[in-house]
Amino acid sequence: MKRIISTDKAPAAVGPYSQAVRAGDLLFISGQIGIDPATGNMAEGLEAQVTQVLENLEAIVEEAGGSMDSIIKATVLLQSMDDFKTMNGIYAGYFESDPPARAAFEVGALPLGALVEIEAIALLD
Repeated sequence: MKRIISTDKAPAAVGPYSQAVRAGDLLFISGQIGIDPATGNMAEGLEAQVTQVLENLEAIVEEAGGSMDSIIKATVLLQSMDDFKTMNGIYAGYFESDPPARAAFEVGALPLGALVEIEAIALLD
C-alpha cells in the first residue's frame, strides 16, 4: 500500500508527481530543486540552491516521520560537474556520519533552469 507524503515546507510539485511516496518502510522522495517554498522562487546561485534542495529534502523526510539519517540512497543531478566540489561540501554538512549511498551525474538541463536536483530514498521505522 502506498501513501502520498506532502508538506508545505517544501515546494509543491511542478507537474504530475508527488513530493514523496511511502511504500511500507520505504520513502521515495521526488527530485528536489532549489525552490524556496515560502516564495516559490528559485534560490540564486549554486550554494543557495544546494542548501535549499537539502532543506526541501529534510522537510519532506521529516513530514514522513524520518530524518536526514533515514536517507539510504541519494541521486544528485548537476548542470555541470564543475559544481561537484561545492555541492559535495554543502551536502557533507547534512550527512555528517553514516552518509547514504549516492550517485552524481552531469545532465544536459534541469527543470526551471536549476543548477542541481537531488532525489532520495529513505528507510523509515
